[in-house]
Amino acid sequence: MASQQRDRFAATDSVRITNPGGAGRFVFTCDHASNFMPPEFGSLGLPEAELSRHIAWDPGALPVARRMAEALDATLIEACLSRLVIDCNRPLDADNLICETSEGTVIPGNSNLTAEQRQARIDLAWTPFHEAIEQVVTDRLGAGRPTCLISVHSFTPVYFGKTRPWHVGIIHDDDTRLAAPMIDGLKAHPNLIVGVNEPYSPVDRVYFTLERHARPRGLPCAMIEIRNDEIADAAGQARWAGLLVETLRAIPAENGVPETASQR
Repeated sequence: MASQQRDRFAATDSVRITNPGGAGRFVFTCDHASNFMPPEFGSLGLPEAELSRHIAWDPGALPVARRMAEALDATLIEACLSRLVIDCNRPLDADNLICETSEGTVIPGNSNLTAEQRQARIDLAWTPFHEAIEQVVTDRLGAGRPTCLISVHSFTPVYFGKTRPWHVGIIHDDDTRLAAPMIDGLKAHPNLIVGVNEPYSPVDRVYFTLERHARPRGLPCAMIEIRNDEIADAAGQARWAGLLVETLRAIPAENGVPETASQR
């Protein structure tokens, strides 16, 4: 899929909130939803076909997240430009916030950026994305609504020549209120290989969005990673959305209540 085209791009276009008043307890983020490149960045010196690869986005993740959000009356917050411009799921001090090389591919347009150019990308996309999540979560908690934060991603079947056997991975830190029942529910399907902190874990610094918005508030959180060949078409996306919705619906409602100091 080639990148989308727009005539103009601004910070107000860099994040999309769907169903902001969703009555469900889940809030989904899709940090790598799009491979869109704003016109001013061209293709960052890459052949256009490279923007279809995982280096530019998480293929299939957004359609799954949208189906899940609709089924669960959940809010969905999505980043609307390629992570090659800036990765919204990385802290500002991360080496791969703006990748000069990704999965062995050199990104010419990301080399030798000035401090001003880096800050412009932060202002364009990173800051609006996190401000949107912050506002949604703040509004929900202010209204006394149970809130669970889940980020939806996809991963490649092969990484640097190594085959990844998992169909899905559930990534979590020491808070397992969502992760444990999700893992149990998915493992109940005998044909699924479920990764627990595979193919990534929080120590890989891929858990930033949840660390920033859920953990300081004691909100239940987890990250879903689906192998992208499983969700390459609409049928696979519908299957996985249905499977994950079924799994999430089975989680007890009390798992959506923020931790108290005594629970930590």
